[in-house]
Amino acid sequence: MASYLLGRLLSLTTDSPSTPRILVLISGSGTNLQALIDAPLPGVIVHVLSNRKSAYGLERAKKAGIPTSCHNLLPYKSQHETAEAARAAYDADLAQMILAQKPDLVVCAGWMHILSLNALDPLEKAGVDIINLHPALPGQFNGKDAIARAWRAFQDGEIEETGVMIHHVISAVDQGEPVLIRKVAMRAGESVEELEARIHEVEHAAIVEGTKTVLEQRAERLRQQQKA
Repeated sequence: MASYLLGRLLSLTTDSPSTPRILVLISGSGTNLQALIDAPLPGVIVHVLSNRKSAYGLERAKKAGIPTSCHNLLPYKSQHETAEAARAAYDADLAQMILAQKPDLVVCAGWMHILSLNALDPLEKAGVDIINLHPALPGQFNGKDAIARAWRAFQDGEIEETGVMIHHVISAVDQGEPVLIRKVAMRAGESVEELEARIHEVEHAAIVEGTKTVLEQRAERLRQQQKA
């Protein structure tokens, strides 16, 4: 942890403006966030934002010296007449909170809200990349409860494998272009809890590798733009 704090300090105080800035969105315990904190990344995590004040991932970030904030949907529900209006306003404000941190990349690491175009459009216009971790293969089990749904499908003889993907975020849930795909074979007699544990181990490596890949692709894209 001390090494991350030192590295973060050096990155933020360097004269070079080229160090990529990463913002991480979380909703829960933050084990995938911890994997990012522990990994040597070609960038620095400048902020962690949660939609829940009780998310333990916020404590993980604070221990690493990373600034945090919370953006909860509940107040918006009381301020707007419809759920659609509440989400529209929430996502618009979320985009502004993210952009205030001037990130190059947003990583959804267990973020449990679907991002609408009210959030995505301002990020795209600002040139911010955004990726998501999803515990399923492309086209399989989009949305919530993906691991449990995969486990049930295996019990019914419908699939032989599931997996994890890191993908670019679009408004269609979990349907953005994959950055990285890792397959996980199903095992006969395995409980859903045992499958979840195996999936989480794969997630921790995948989110680091996917983040590195996107940052490297971004750096190459910038180099090509400078040459043009």
